[in-house]
Amino acid sequence: MRIRILIVDDHGVVAEGLRFLAEAQPDFEVVGSAEDGWTGVQRALELEPDIVVMDMAMPLMNGIEATRAIQERNPGARVIILSMYSNPGYVYRALQAGASGFVIKRAAGRELVEAIRAVHAGRRYFSSQVAESVIARYVGRPGPEDPLGALSARERQVLQLLAESKTVAEIAGLLHVSPKTVETYRARLYEKLGLHDLPGLVRFAIQHGVTPLE
Repeated sequence: MRIRILIVDDHGVVAEGLRFLAEAQPDFEVVGSAEDGWTGVQRALELEPDIVVMDMAMPLMNGIEATRAIQERNPGARVIILSMYSNPGYVYRALQAGASGFVIKRAAGRELVEAIRAVHAGRRYFSSQVAESVIARYVGRPGPEDPLGALSARERQVLQLLAESKTVAEIAGLLHVSPKTVETYRARLYEKLGLHDLPGLVRFAIQHGVTPLE
């Protein structure tokens, strides 16, 4: 039986490279792709892949929030997060969202095939760069405090969209809520994060990997 794979990455060249890598394996089948987290969630529900290879930093909805949405609606799909960074905080957030693997992008060429096989077999897989921090967490040493933990899923979504320069009206349209509701979420973000203006929210979102903006 072939392993059915969905690739979610907003960089076309990277996505094509991942497709080529996967399709070189006789028992892998790439059933689809998506360029942002929102579309990735929908494609995962439509195509019901065995494995979702998910970039962490994407517009509209980042890979961690997309992973959480997929796991809530299709827990049979296993997700492998791809990231440029081995920040332990990102790894813990990915695990909390339901990811089964975390692979550093610069190592994806040699590790992704192994990760897909491991995750499909029901195991977890971590790049060697992040394995030490994960082991430390599970032997009882304290992990990093997650400042995003106090936010709801919708608040995190609004945070990302605000950081990507979407207006209140645009966010209301994307989320199918009223502008007043978006303003309420924005006010809650300021209060919970101890911030006072939009530039502060943008800096926070970038620093904590909420948005792919550099």
